[in-house]
Amino acid sequence: MQTSTLMVIVLVLTFSAYLLAKKRSRDLAAAQGSLSTLHSRPAYYGSFAAILAAVPAVLLLIIWQAIEPGMVESLVMAQLPQSVIDSHENSQLLFSQITHIANGVLKTENPALLAAAGHYLHLESIGQTLRFVGVGALSLAGLALGWRIVRPKLKARNHVEKCLQFFLMFCSTLAILTTLGIVLSVLFEAIRFFQIIPITDFLFGTEWSPQIALRADQQGASGAFGAIPLFTGTLMISFIAMCIAAPIGLMSAIYLAEYASPTVRNIVKPVLEVLAGIPTVVYGFFAALTAAPFIRDIAHAIGLSGASSESALAAGAVMGVMIIPFVSSLSDDVITAVPQSLRDGSLGLGATRSETIVNVVIPAALPGIVGGLLLAVSRAIGETMIVVMAAGLSANLTANPLDSVTTVTVQIVTLLVGDQEFDSPKTLAAFALGLTLFVVTLALNFVALRIVKKYREQYD
Repeated sequence: MQTSTLMVIVLVLTFSAYLLAKKRSRDLAAAQGSLSTLHSRPAYYGSFAAILAAVPAVLLLIIWQAIEPGMVESLVMAQLPQSVIDSHENSQLLFSQITHIANGVLKTENPALLAAAGHYLHLESIGQTLRFVGVGALSLAGLALGWRIVRPKLKARNHVEKCLQFFLMFCSTLAILTTLGIVLSVLFEAIRFFQIIPITDFLFGTEWSPQIALRADQQGASGAFGAIPLFTGTLMISFIAMCIAAPIGLMSAIYLAEYASPTVRNIVKPVLEVLAGIPTVVYGFFAALTAAPFIRDIAHAIGLSGASSESALAAGAVMGVMIIPFVSSLSDDVITAVPQSLRDGSLGLGATRSETIVNVVIPAALPGIVGGLLLAVSRAIGETMIVVMAAGLSANLTANPLDSVTTVTVQIVTLLVGDQEFDSPKTLAAFALGLTLFVVTLALNFVALRIVKKYREQYD
């Protein structure tokens, strides 16, 4: 029986447990004259019975799915003659061949493999039967137990709330462990890189050429890992993007929150936020096919002949347009949250609307606005597709926004594309760049939270 079918059965039994336990609690309350005789509401009795019917069965199914493949493989491989195992260099490939034979994908005349395939099908059949019986019986037992323990004095609500609390703690722990696993996986590989390339050369070097020479006479493979050009390119593009996104996003938020009528706001705000739903690759196409040639032609027209077809200005400008909804939405929410009593007090003292916005509303919303801008900077630093298509891949150390530059995220993608030796400095450099990017974005988020926490004002 398929796992999906078994899950449907468990869901049916869970729903049945909920209904039966709820009905039994109502019947007990009716027999005693009032629902007040029950410790908890009938829905809690039904929920507790549903938990008993679902959780143990699902846990057993998950454990079974994790253990069964390894057990089947061990039993099948144990039945094979040693000569067959010795004739194959990789036991995993041999077992994969057996499963393909069992499923009819491969044909063979080898009697040992045919017998192993038959044994595999037999074990699979036994496993499916035992899984169905075990999971179904455990769910049915939970249903019966949940129905049987329904009593007026049963603290069903307390039990349900404890189960929910445990589930929330489990989800929180899982999120923390996932984050920790990501950080450690990047950190360990970055440490391997720094054991080969000194960290000072990486952080303060001015030449980035991660090509490793395979021969002594190979040209163009200097193996230089100075990341300063990547950092400057990232900061330049992010700065250009924020110079566009910050004023436009903030001014649009002020207009929508303070000046626009409800009709205009209901039309303009969704239209503005449509920009946030456009895939970044579409922005990249626009930057590469429209923005970059336009900027190059303008530069040539005013006498700047060194303008590149791929420039930091084009990538930063289009990235700024992409971030406008992010800044506008966050700022609009913060400005709207300022209490109306502050505006009324300022207007009552004779201030104009513009003076009220400048002297009262913006200072009150400033912590949230600054925090939103720092989060937008993190968004700009982590962007990849627009930079790949509009700014190029050249790691140039330049302050000219009309030159071709690259960023940290683009180089991470470039280093991990294709067939690479995983223990080479070229590949490990991607993890060092990833760790640097993680530290920078984490610092920005931390600063944003500290600003919001330090300068937040509480209003009655």
